[in-house]
Amino acid sequence: MSLTLKETQTMLDPLARDVKIGLTSQPKRLYSKYFYDARGDGLFQQIMALEEYYLTRAELEVFQTQKERLLQIIGGEETFQLVELGAGDGQKTKVLLEYFQQQNVDFSYCPVDISENVLQQLEKRMRAEIPDLTIKPLAGDYFDVLADLKFKNHSKTVAFFLGSNIGNFLADKVQQFLVSIHDNLRSGDYLMIGFDLKKDPKTILKAYNDSKGVTKAFNLNLLKRINNELGANFDLDKFQHNPVYDPQTGECRSYLVSTEEQEVTIAAIEKTVHFDAWEPIFMEVSKKYAPKEIEELAQATGFKVVENLYDSQKRFADSVWQVV
Repeated sequence: MSLTLKETQTMLDPLARDVKIGLTSQPKRLYSKYFYDARGDGLFQQIMALEEYYLTRAELEVFQTQKERLLQIIGGEETFQLVELGAGDGQKTKVLLEYFQQQNVDFSYCPVDISENVLQQLEKRMRAEIPDLTIKPLAGDYFDVLADLKFKNHSKTVAFFLGSNIGNFLADKVQQFLVSIHDNLRSGDYLMIGFDLKKDPKTILKAYNDSKGVTKAFNLNLLKRINNELGANFDLDKFQHNPVYDPQTGECRSYLVSTEEQEVTIAAIEKTVHFDAWEPIFMEVSKKYAPKEIEELAQATGFKVVENLYDSQKRFADSVWQVV
């Protein structure tokens, strides 16, 4: 039996496929990697500038105060390729890139991100602000890109996974992701991961439920994207943003909750999805770690922790690992 054009397109469209899987599951969920269309990119830039969202400032402080120590650890004497997974706008990383340039380090920069839009902006800005930087952007899903990347162009690779993006993985996926990175590195290569640390639960919850409602708009924007790209009819006013934090697991989970019983039709997947009143859609997890958990995660995935680089308040750690 031949497929219709619509069926063929749906099979080929990752957004349609994942929306169908997520919204026909129980409990319902959507995938945070789809937050980042052009509007989502802009909203996340606003989130990073919020007073409540301490993570960006804390990691920037790590880079500003620990850049010399980082270069000592990874060694600037030999050529290396710096591969940044989930590069975003690259503003924090720019501190390190400029410092490495000033120290006459021979390296190339390969930013990787799911959003082609954000990579185009990043490349344009970097070429203007650091003209001598060798930059090779690559758009795609982390796992797909890791499968394609061949770390053969340089004698050494230093991979970055910053901004607490590691916290967006559920427990059953984080080790799989890190093993994938490990398998694409050679013995002696480095991986630096940004970990948001466990702290006052009130401080954490405010970071995901800001007073200006930007994080709410960021989450709701995914429903708007589904409306625009998949022909859905979500009424955004009928969903409530609801983050919750569990200090025992360290997981801050974000939900969109249907405020009434309703049905949403999604044309591209030919589905009508029923919502009970107060039924949630799980949107995202952001796990916070203790230093002991960082050590255990490294050991379980084929790395050793070389050093944790902290901000002055120990809110955040950029943990430098080496492949063993």
